[in-house]
Amino acid sequence: MAGISTKGSYGLAAMYELALHYGQGHLQIRDIAEKANIPQNYLEQILATLRKEGLIQSIRGAGGGYLLAKAPNTISVFDILVALEGELCNPSDERLQAILHLYWNRIREDMKGVFHETLQDLVDQGNALDQQSMYFI
Repeated sequence: MAGISTKGSYGLAAMYELALHYGQGHLQIRDIAEKANIPQNYLEQILATLRKEGLIQSIRGAGGGYLLAKAPNTISVFDILVALEGELCNPSDERLQAILHLYWNRIREDMKGVFHETLQDLVDQGNALDQQSMYFI
């Protein structure tokens, strides 16, 4: 089973930024890139994939940008990773593929369990960490 690639990590970070601003309008790509520390050229590719997969919407024009296509409490981490990484368990060895195929449904369900949290869960956890940090200042 492969780990999460840079693309997956950056995509989660970008989606997190969009979730933080959900309901407040769109974000321009340069703002997402700056806040999530993602190279803008690479972010363009990631956002194009997320848009194609129906997770975000784009607004064209000089004042355009990106926003979530659905509420953050309806988008799971698993949804984002599958959109960006494809199937998360796809070994190159054919024999191993045949064996894993027998267990694929179980593996997929286990992975959903691990990545069941939604973007809203991540935002809430981030806010809780911010609150904890304030008490230690």
